[in-house]
Amino acid sequence: MADFPLMPLPDPAAGSLAVPVPVAADAATAHEAPETPSWLFRYVFSQDHKTIAKQYLLTGMAWALVAGTLSTLFRLQLGWPEGSMAWLRPVLGHWIVEGKLNPEFYLALVTMHGTIMLFFVLTAGLSGTFSNLLIPLQIGARDMASGFMNMLSYWFFFLSSAVMFASLFVETGPAAGGWTVYPPLSALPQAIAGSGLGQTLWLVSMVLFVVSTLLGGVNYITTILNLRTRGMSLTKLPLTIWAFLMTAILGVLTFPVLLAALLLLVFDRSFGTSFFLSDIYIAGQALSNQGGSPVLYQHLFWFLGHPEVYIVIMPGMGIVSEILATNARKPIFGYRAMIGSLAGILLLSFVVWGHHMFVTGMNPFLGSVFMFLTLIIAVPSAVKTFNWLATLWRGNIRFTTAMLFSIGFVSLFVAGGLTGIVLGNATLDIQLHNTYFVVAHFHLVMGSAAFFGMFAGVYHWFPKLFGRMLNEKLGNLHFWLTFVGVYLVFMPMHYLGIAGFPRRYYSWTGFDMFSQFADLNRLISLAAIVVFLAQFVFLFNFFYSMWRGRRATQNPWNSTTLEWTTPVDTPHGNWPGEIPAVYRWPYDYSKPGAAADFIPQTVPFSQTPESNLPQEQALPSQARGE
Repeated sequence: MADFPLMPLPDPAAGSLAVPVPVAADAATAHEAPETPSWLFRYVFSQDHKTIAKQYLLTGMAWALVAGTLSTLFRLQLGWPEGSMAWLRPVLGHWIVEGKLNPEFYLALVTMHGTIMLFFVLTAGLSGTFSNLLIPLQIGARDMASGFMNMLSYWFFFLSSAVMFASLFVETGPAAGGWTVYPPLSALPQAIAGSGLGQTLWLVSMVLFVVSTLLGGVNYITTILNLRTRGMSLTKLPLTIWAFLMTAILGVLTFPVLLAALLLLVFDRSFGTSFFLSDIYIAGQALSNQGGSPVLYQHLFWFLGHPEVYIVIMPGMGIVSEILATNARKPIFGYRAMIGSLAGILLLSFVVWGHHMFVTGMNPFLGSVFMFLTLIIAVPSAVKTFNWLATLWRGNIRFTTAMLFSIGFVSLFVAGGLTGIVLGNATLDIQLHNTYFVVAHFHLVMGSAAFFGMFAGVYHWFPKLFGRMLNEKLGNLHFWLTFVGVYLVFMPMHYLGIAGFPRRYYSWTGFDMFSQFADLNRLISLAAIVVFLAQFVFLFNFFYSMWRGRRATQNPWNSTTLEWTTPVDTPHGNWPGEIPAVYRWPYDYSKPGAAADFIPQTVPFSQTPESNLPQEQALPSQARGE
């Protein structure tokens, strides 16, 4: 990475913190240009945040393809439980027994699908991509605070991915204890085939993943707090940056707890300890473990597990807020309320983990506390939803593909969030726990909504990633197939869950009461297959446009934020000259009296006297850019 000279910020009265920020030297300084790095250090071991963002994105897309394939396999089993799957034997080998899918392998499919989607796609793929891409560009920084640490965060993720991928091919099969890997099943290698080497590799992979997440999170927080350009005060940050900051704080504070739980689980598996084991019998033989508690593992896991839901969804919230304002051509409604709601979600997410454990026998008083806090956390989410809808209200809306996916995000977030209120009630949750109602809820509010936020971000910032435009017609086809398909998959599952249909069951044909749902299960499976196939429209569009798409202009969406002031082919260092200063907030759209329907953050108030508000006109001359 080039050594960029430091220049102190102007007086804090100008609206920013007086901390040194990197700026490019102009011609007068005769700063020597850095040598062009070799191919290996430009594309593989790069320290450029934009290249690392692409690495996260492409790796996340590969993992999404793997996880989607796994879900298609178990949906085939659930849709046609009596059908023959012998045609898959050339691919699955000994996991097809007498023309049927091996029940233990079915559990492994469910486990790996959940693990990959939640951690490798929606945590690393989403946050890793857009935090790396947008943080330096939108705050006006040359790069991340530590390019080397940034590079390490990706390669720890890649190493974690390699170990997890290898676990799919071990003879005894991958981990099969569910994506939460509850003990005792995950703590006893002899319990089932999936508790053996596959589970060990799962634990090793997740330890590496936590290291990657912590390296990235510390870097994001440091960069946002210390490397903002001149004039970029906290109240001038785009909502994307606020969302990435809150997400990084959540990750840094909660992932170490998961790391502790995983290490204790390794000790129980390999070193004879009893942190999570007590009074265990296998095949009628008592094991020597005593004194441990599997519920302790649940507390440790869900202390990360519930904030993880917001680690997944909050980047999407920031991305969608940016895209809605840009394409509605309106200022975001309630900017400070949006920041406050993010902060409220951040704080409350630490104290609601127990609602995942209502059926563990916890004290009813403690359960009522968790229930109350769970219902309270719906308030900041409702504030965000209201603000998004108010931003859309009477806007001059441009229905770009990114805008469609953003509106779809809001729709899914509302639909899934309403069922969260149901599950937050301890009495109802006890009845609905481990049914398809829970599956439908979290796939709508967190899984599908986060994917829609990710797709919205890719369609919107693709020009900044690759200098070209995605095809809008293919994008529209991708959106409608995915949007309709997702609702056809998960809305019927609510009905199944209310009827008591259990999740993670390999086959339901042995239960007469569930036979009436055969057609509904087939509909869900067919819709899931269509949604999976629809993603190949996106993949074709993505890779074709990367090389053959229409060349992008510098600011194709007429946006106001700093990333659109960089050249189309953005160099390492982002701005070839001095980093522009910031004078206004990031949502000056359709301002009365303005010559255009957007005013970039870099335009001083002294140049727009016809549209300045009274308080803007009264700013000190330095803040006005005079």
